[in-house]
Amino acid sequence: MPLTKIECDRAACPADRPVIRLADEKGMYLEVTAAGGKYWRMKYRHGGKEKRLALGVYPAVSLAQARKARDKAREAMVGGDDPAQLKREAKLTKAMGDANTFESVARQWWAHWSGPKSPRHADYVLRRLEADVFPALGSRPVASITAPQLLAMAKGIEARGAVDIAKRSLQTCGQIMRFAVAHGLIERNPAADVKPSDALKPYRKENYPRLDAKEMPELLRKMEAYQGSAYTRLAMKLLALTFVRTGELIAARWAEFDLAAAEWRIPAERMKMRTPHIVPLAPQAVEVLQILHTISGERALVFPGERDHEKCMSNNTILKALERMGYKGRMTGHGFRGVASTILHEQGHGHHLIELQLSHIERDSVAAAYNHATYLTDRRAMMHQWANHIDKLRKGADVIPLPQRAA
Repeated sequence: MPLTKIECDRAACPADRPVIRLADEKGMYLEVTAAGGKYWRMKYRHGGKEKRLALGVYPAVSLAQARKARDKAREAMVGGDDPAQLKREAKLTKAMGDANTFESVARQWWAHWSGPKSPRHADYVLRRLEADVFPALGSRPVASITAPQLLAMAKGIEARGAVDIAKRSLQTCGQIMRFAVAHGLIERNPAADVKPSDALKPYRKENYPRLDAKEMPELLRKMEAYQGSAYTRLAMKLLALTFVRTGELIAARWAEFDLAAAEWRIPAERMKMRTPHIVPLAPQAVEVLQILHTISGERALVFPGERDHEKCMSNNTILKALERMGYKGRMTGHGFRGVASTILHEQGHGHHLIELQLSHIERDSVAAAYNHATYLTDRRAMMHQWANHIDKLRKGADVIPLPQRAA
């Protein structure tokens, strides 16, 4: 039977026993000692082990208050948490202050880490932390984070099918915990005990879908006749002519272009390899940019967003346009890079020139300057030939010229 207040008040330990326990319900009991102390306790199991949780001292904590604390602890267990661990974390947070919660330390790490990163990539990492990591770990003191908690967070992400994001989140947490170690907030990094390959399902990255070279003529003609936004149509044309990464294209700024010199200089902070990249512009690419300048030249961005002109075009805009043209699952913006690489290799262009133009070669500042000076002329010629080949594909190899009228 559940305890009553009268039973709690009258409870006393017999002379021959140092401790007695009076059961209430749902694992809670009142522990009475020979010295006259009365302590609320809760017995429960977590992680396959039997544990005890202190709920307060009677009568400072009444029977009703103890039951509320018990019910709160049981709710935590339903969510997979250990009530005793949560209690220790609450004490640690109070002692250390909110400045040392995992979220606070993670934001300090992000501010330090994001400096040299591209704004787009840095914002993505922060959004992933806010969406997936902070809800699970953010309020916990960083010193209390354990390897099983990190694994549970990653498993939760994996459960919804986002295997790659789960792996990346676990790796990011490892960087945050190393930051905490370096700044004396914790003594060791618990993430070092968990390797993504040991805890998460194997993830095989699939290549971006792309068309065969023989399918390009039809795509180029459909792009030319695309009835959607002019920005989107011109973006696809420029992507085909330059085969830069989609993110590098949509965030382009007019300050990066020198149309008189027919060059596009993408700054290091916008490049995956973190080195400046020069894109020689064929006359066809310059023509596309001149058309774009007539409609967006007053703005800083070459491809401003449809609703917010201060932000660039969405990363999915080109993908959705390709889907509307019938290429869903068959072609992406990134696919233009693969097609260009295949065709240029088949045409006999140097592998080093193609890789350099694709910005696949990691380069330090000295090597970058050397390659730019040595190979820019060759790359310019290659890009001109590529643009001419694109024109030929779009017009068709078997075009029959119309007869000329006699004068």
